[in-house]
Amino acid sequence: MAKAKPFIKWVGGKGQLIEQLDAQLPVNFETWEDVTYIEPFVGGGAMLFYMLQQYPNIRHAVINDVNSDLTTCYRTVRDTPEDLITSLMDIQNAYNALSTEEARKDFFLVTRERYNEKNLDPLENTTKFFFLNRTCFNGLYRVNKQGLFNVPFGKYTNPMICDPATIRKDSEILQRVEIMTDDFEATFEHAHGNTLFYFDPPYRPLSDTSSFNDYVKDAFNDDAQIRLKEYCDRINEAGFSFMLSNSDCKGNKEEDNFFDVLYGEYHIERVWASRSINSNPKKRGKLTEILVHNYSATKEHPNGEYLQIGIEPLYAAEEVEPYKYVVL
Repeated sequence: MAKAKPFIKWVGGKGQLIEQLDAQLPVNFETWEDVTYIEPFVGGGAMLFYMLQQYPNIRHAVINDVNSDLTTCYRTVRDTPEDLITSLMDIQNAYNALSTEEARKDFFLVTRERYNEKNLDPLENTTKFFFLNRTCFNGLYRVNKQGLFNVPFGKYTNPMICDPATIRKDSEILQRVEIMTDDFEATFEHAHGNTLFYFDPPYRPLSDTSSFNDYVKDAFNDDAQIRLKEYCDRINEAGFSFMLSNSDCKGNKEEDNFFDVLYGEYHIERVWASRSINSNPKKRGKLTEILVHNYSATKEHPNGEYLQIGIEPLYAAEEVEPYKYVVL
């Protein structure tokens, strides 16, 4: 039986971290009643599809992204899956029938140009989004300052542009999901009762040359990271729960304390994740990422006890309570 899973490739997708993320959910999360689950930066949706299949007590979910082309994809998959499958099969058959790499590259470039005209109906826009995602270099989604998709041709042989089983299953799962295209703070009005927020924002770059948060034309800079933390404070003060992922600047050789200082009053943990997007193959591999949450007891640590590792506290004892770290 097919399972719901991301229907597109997405840089920073959480598929590889699902088990570790699940272990850091609030203790006894599966016993919460009538849960609202909110993802203000949905991206590829790996965590979303996992949560909605693993936890039937999630009765309502809200996803949001500022990338309107991405949220159009989610709505199209949810609302018109059969029309989308037909359209994707048409473009897949036309592309795979081309016999030379040069002809396929021309097809790709023409499609990219048409997509960038930004005047397509939702079905055609989603079809071209899927096509470009499956045939561009590394499955990246990147736009320039004008908001135009500019990833080059990917040279794949017979890529699967249409996966009918996944689209149908995803459509089924998305029936109980509200889809927003707004600033992340706009999601607050949907929180009520037992609500869990999961944040997977554009990651803070580990160096000046490692940035890859330009999947929309406006970069998610440090001011935005600080605004997100202040939003987490608002969620915490309202009595809701949140978990947040981001890059581990502390693990960088430059010893960047940005997130340790910013989220110092919350629980900060570190998990191992693979990085495959880097122009230098030697810099690909495993790095730590941070997980921040505002609850102490997790599924893995039901007593709220953590192993402290060799990172010096960044706050004086009288300023905030000491926070803890765990190696997973």
